[in-house]
Amino acid sequence: MYYYADDMIKTMKHSPQLILFGAGHMAELAVFCLTREPYRFPISYCLVSEKEGNPIKIGTVPVIDYIDAEELVQKDALILIATAEKPLDSIRQGLIQRGFSNLLPLTFENDLWSLLRGNIYRDFMLSQKKPYRTLEEELEKLTAAGQTEEKTVRVYTVRCHMDRELGEDLSPYSWETPIQAGAALTKQRVCKICDHTGDQISEKNRQYCELTALYWIWKNDRSDYVGLGHYRRHFELDEEQLRKLSRSDVDVVLTIPIMDIPDVETVYRRDHIGADWEVMLEAVGKLAPDYMDAVRAMGSGNFYYAYNMFLMRREILEDYCEWLFPILFYCEAHCEAKEDLYQNRYIGFLAEHLMSAYFVHHEKDYKIVHAKKHFIM
Repeated sequence: MYYYADDMIKTMKHSPQLILFGAGHMAELAVFCLTREPYRFPISYCLVSEKEGNPIKIGTVPVIDYIDAEELVQKDALILIATAEKPLDSIRQGLIQRGFSNLLPLTFENDLWSLLRGNIYRDFMLSQKKPYRTLEEELEKLTAAGQTEEKTVRVYTVRCHMDRELGEDLSPYSWETPIQAGAALTKQRVCKICDHTGDQISEKNRQYCELTALYWIWKNDRSDYVGLGHYRRHFELDEEQLRKLSRSDVDVVLTIPIMDIPDVETVYRRDHIGADWEVMLEAVGKLAPDYMDAVRAMGSGNFYYAYNMFLMRREILEDYCEWLFPILFYCEAHCEAKEDLYQNRYIGFLAEHLMSAYFVHHEKDYKIVHAKKHFIM
């Protein structure tokens, strides 16, 4: 019995043949996770459109192409498409054209991959003799006698004037409060609440991403519980759960962590600017030396909390932001400017890892629980 995605895992286990499509980073992660505890899935092959430029094996799993697949892959095999999100439609069409119709996306952002990681992280935490708490389980424990007075909860959803149109019904998230990040950089308005009023750093949005909204929330909102999500990434919660949360002893709600191999720091240096990581270490060493062990433990480990998403008590938010933003301002002052628009979001990327280190440092101080996240494709 798995805590997350139990029915889907049973389907994967009982499929006549299990195949991964892909041989890149996502496929490496999938093989690493699915061939180990708690899964031990018998993955037959990693399928690619052509072998040139691809490895011979991913872990112990052979890499084959479409020509090999004609003889080696059963037409009713379950094929997990372990790739980036962008080529997903064309890959799916290519597989269908070749007679493979039992397809399941396993892209980096999709919900199934998050849930599969959740079981692995839960297993890891328990193996370390540490608690792994889920929001659902904690809220179920509430009794009338144990409930306190209901407090105010506000979960902000970061929006931007550049957001694309989404085809999915957003009414299940009507309890969220939209906030426009980077409002100082445009005259377009997409939300009633904008991050360029009051005490704010809205003009830093190109580097700070959703953190300009976080700064505004820190300085201008006084709710008892405060949360932050994104227009495509939402906590799987409803209003009744939020009411229960406000009467609970839960301190912090986080998403299921990202998993990196061989470790978090190595992947950061591969995908981003390694010198920025050095500046972050320097900043923590100078401004918050008590946290250095937690930062190094996060970097040498396999898990970190992504997206700068959270729900937390006001007093914890105050402490976190008072700790975080001086470190980020130091990084901004000492990191080199970036011409690449993606890498220019480096402050947001560093903050994800700093948030993880913060909660590693405070894992015994706060009651931290995990909630599911829904990503809108």
